[in-house]
Amino acid sequence: MARLETGTKAPAFTLEDQDGQKVSLKDFAGERIVLYFYPADDTPGCTKEACQFNDEITQFKTLGVKVIGVSPDPAQKHVAFRKKYGLGFDLLSDPSKKVMEKYGAFGEKMMYGKKVLGVIRSTFVIGPTGKIEHAWYSVRADGHAAKVLVSLAG
Repeated sequence: MARLETGTKAPAFTLEDQDGQKVSLKDFAGERIVLYFYPADDTPGCTKEACQFNDEITQFKTLGVKVIGVSPDPAQKHVAFRKKYGLGFDLLSDPSKKVMEKYGAFGEKMMYGKKVLGVIRSTFVIGPTGKIEHAWYSVRADGHAAKVLVSLAG
């Protein structure tokens, strides 16, 4: 699995959001975004992570940073997940996991002591020039949003 390093160009992507609208990395040229990959909507860890990003959304907006979540789930699941928890940011669908693979967010991982293929919870800060400013792999869901915020504020 290839890991993206700080300073490398973020892989281009076009995915559909919860409303079926196409969203591309190039749409954010000149902006800073947090792109985070997670395994599934409405599961304990993913819910905690999404809600914590949502709790800090005003802080991210104050810093001029847009938060975007990506999972293999279809748009309908994203709509329900956003509504259930009042999430104020977009969720993109990557059912083929091709974008996740480009970012090193899908591959072999350890789960309950066994090697499995799956989504590797990962987060990237992509800067205005399209380069990776921060990359985290195999993150712990709880407290991660705050760590990302600290890295942006610093």
